[in-house]
Amino acid sequence: MPNPIFVALDTQDLTAATDLAKKLSGSVGGIKLGLEFFSANGPDGVREIAKTGVPVFLDLKFHDIPNTVAGAVRAAMSVGPSILNVHAAGGEAMMKAAAEALDEATTATDCERPLLIAVTVLTSLDQSDLVTVGQSGTPEEQVVRLARLTQASGLDGVVCSPREIGAIRDACGADFKLIVPGIRPEGSDTGDQKRTLTPKQAIDAGADYLVIGRPITAASDPAVAAKAIAASITP
Repeated sequence: MPNPIFVALDTQDLTAATDLAKKLSGSVGGIKLGLEFFSANGPDGVREIAKTGVPVFLDLKFHDIPNTVAGAVRAAMSVGPSILNVHAAGGEAMMKAAAEALDEATTATDCERPLLIAVTVLTSLDQSDLVTVGQSGTPEEQVVRLARLTQASGLDGVVCSPREIGAIRDACGADFKLIVPGIRPEGSDTGDQKRTLTPKQAIDAGADYLVIGRPITAASDPAVAAKAIAASITP
């Protein structure tokens, strides 16, 4: 199977991020660049990472009115991402607008269409956190509700915690893509993640892509750490 590991580069340092992307080339399936990196370096920074040849998951979690999100998706296509995301909580109209904009931009630029996925419930949240923001039900119930809405809106999949993989597979089928953060190798510190599994547990449960940050980026040799994780999930 293709390497499913996307490494989260949560840094503002473009030089450090570029050097790490080069070191990880061939050892991972891609690089995830989020708000911290993008706020510091913008689209040009993303292009520099893309020049290393490693696929980019542009993790900006667009969440706004449909017209604004559609425009953001069109603009994001200029950096050639392999994966883009929005917040499922933005609703059906917003997600449909994002999907339509993505298809239009793909045709206009004659580039490969990236996966468009939606964030369900952040992996830093648990039951008590949902209660404080006025959501009833369990995290799994909310995740499945948003995954169904995402699929009905024409997107390719969702970001979810490893704990909800099975429930989403049951609800949305085998072709719906699951991008899973909250991955911690055996013995690793869980940090600010509250709903975690090991890489092998997540893949065995049905994850398509794993987002892993500190267990790789903080390792003394990130490429060796990435290869060890990849080996641990190889059948």
